[in-house]
Amino acid sequence: MVNALPPILDVGGILISSDILTERFCCDYEKCKGICCVEGDAGAPVTLDEIAGIEDALDTVWQDLSAQAQSVIDRQGVAYTDQEGDLVTSIVRGKDCVFTCYDGDSCLCALEKAFRAGKTSFCKPVSCALYPIRVKEFGNGVVGLNYNRWKICEDAIKKGQALDLPLYRFLKEPLIRRFGEAWYQELCDVADELRSQGYL
Repeated sequence: MVNALPPILDVGGILISSDILTERFCCDYEKCKGICCVEGDAGAPVTLDEIAGIEDALDTVWQDLSAQAQSVIDRQGVAYTDQEGDLVTSIVRGKDCVFTCYDGDSCLCALEKAFRAGKTSFCKPVSCALYPIRVKEFGNGVVGLNYNRWKICEDAIKKGQALDLPLYRFLKEPLIRRFGEAWYQELCDVADELRSQGYL
């Protein structure tokens, strides 16, 4: 019998929701077509350093952007402050990220496309790479990680379950990018210990 897992865990001073350890997840791009880039009501959270990286890459990706996206960027820049006071990437028509480009019926990130082609040194905002984990920074310096459930990711849940791939394992690289290798190893150690105790 699996024991009841606390809803919030402290891992190296970072609060994480326990479903990050328990839920299975693996993006299924063939089915979702990258729809998370064009659905929603705000852009992707970004830091000031990331905005600088995006601006450095802008000339390289400019021709991959739609005319509407170019117009938005000309008018308000690559990012804006949303209703919650967070810096986020600019969006088109109230939902599409300005850096969305298309390959057939699939959505791609123009920033990541240029990075993978070796044309820029900036990949994409870490918040995009971490999704469906969302990072919340509290006023007292505490950082929290939550699993954001979204209907459009149902195929990713099914694929993760079929592969028996925990969310924190699927997001290994972006978690290391954001929090470092030592912290990620501590997260894995915590998961292993909880599993040995019958919590996972």
